Amino acid sequence: MFPWCLLPLLSYASASPTPLPGATPVSANAAVRPPPQPTVFNSILGQRGLLDDATKDINSVLKGLGSAIPSYVASGVPNFFQDFPTGTAVQSSLGLSDSDVAALPTQVLNLPSYANWTDQGWSLLVHGNVFKQPNISQPKLDELANAFLIDTSVAQLPPDQAAQARNFTASIFVLQQSGQSVVLNITPISSTGKSNGTSQTLTVGPTSAEGDFNSPMLIPDPQKQLIAGNRTSSIQLLSEHVNGTDTGNATAYLVPPEGLTVISDIDDILRITKIYQPKEGLLNSFARPFTPWMNMPAIYANWSKALPQLHFHYLTTTPEQVTRNYMQYIFATYPQGSFDTRPLNFSDVSATLAIRKFLLDRVFQTFPKRKFVLVADTSNGDVMKDYPALVAAYPGQVQCILLRNTSATDAGDKFPYDTSGFKGIDQSMYMFFTVPVRFCVFSQSVSLPSFRHSRVTFALL
Repeated sequence: MFPWCLLPLLSYASASPTPLPGATPVSANAAVRPPPQPTVFNSILGQRGLLDDATKDINSVLKGLGSAIPSYVASGVPNFFQDFPTGTAVQSSLGLSDSDVAALPTQVLNLPSYANWTDQGWSLLVHGNVFKQPNISQPKLDELANAFLIDTSVAQLPPDQAAQARNFTASIFVLQQSGQSVVLNITPISSTGKSNGTSQTLTVGPTSAEGDFNSPMLIPDPQKQLIAGNRTSSIQLLSEHVNGTDTGNATAYLVPPEGLTVISDIDDILRITKIYQPKEGLLNSFARPFTPWMNMPAIYANWSKALPQLHFHYLTTTPEQVTRNYMQYIFATYPQGSFDTRPLNFSDVSATLAIRKFLLDRVFQTFPKRKFVLVADTSNGDVMKDYPALVAAYPGQVQCILLRNTSATDAGDKFPYDTSGFKGIDQSMYMFFTVPVRFCVFSQSVSLPSFRHSRVTFALL
């Protein structure tokens, strides 16, 4: 029997509580699925064949609108997060010589990650990017930042927003470093972040042409400092420090085989982005402080308090260059957790649609006995297909799907959302909500309350 936890009663205006439905059945196939091995993480580097599975109907949807709404809106992926310059393109645009680049210090983006228990011990996914940050003058940064703004410029922004626009732009114009090895020192830490063990060393690499590293690594534990995953229900923490730089620090989460994981999108559910309004989306991403949507921080804080063993996993398809900004916001506003983002070799809209599915599959396959709560919003075309598809692909693992109805909560979202992916799924397993206002207590083995929008037609809404 799983422990009890608080989950939000996300309702439409006058909805009233109804009895909770019974447990979601688990198929026999799910029960006998073998435990994942350290090789469970299939490297996403060089996996561009995934594009063949990406959605093909965006253009037809847009034509039906009879308007000039950009195609990226259909996917919930802003075009200002596409086609960022990389490597030699950045070097050329900034007029840097090879000797200039060689003189720059190497930096590392090391993403907070998860580890799973295998018959060989804990297997940690180590992923991130190696890069160099060129020195760019303020006038040049302003020029580069202005290219991302609509009907305004850095000079017209308030000082704090101008500074953020420059910092955000600087994070885009970096020089990725290929062929690099990354050496990490990992140390067990307490829940308060204090070191309470002896460090071990992991080496990953070489990095890809885009500077990415993405590998599963067995965690050495000669002193038996870590509790075996099949002997605990608690998440253990490791600090990660990259040798040779102070920019690669992160936390790793050792997640037990069983329990509850919240997989959460970020844009337009945990923060106000307005992807569907390009001018506002640009300002909200490049210049304005990241701002929570409604009381979602309180919702997540209550979940974390009610169930300390809850695992939060933040999955966003924003590119790695801007991931640090997202992580700083999330970890200052929401519970700590592991992080997935889009590697640099997935750079266009169709690739972005493919990478979300890949990352979701990887989490589910890594933890075949865990239950999952999926949180996002309806402006994401890939979410509207990928989330319900997980119900059939991994029977018994999806606990519930919670989706903010952006078109019902923001008059600026004129784009229809497609619910056809939910056809045939028990409506007690998902909810399209407008206001996260109330709470109920229910078991991890129980699905959502049955009330929701008065009608779901499984089409474009």
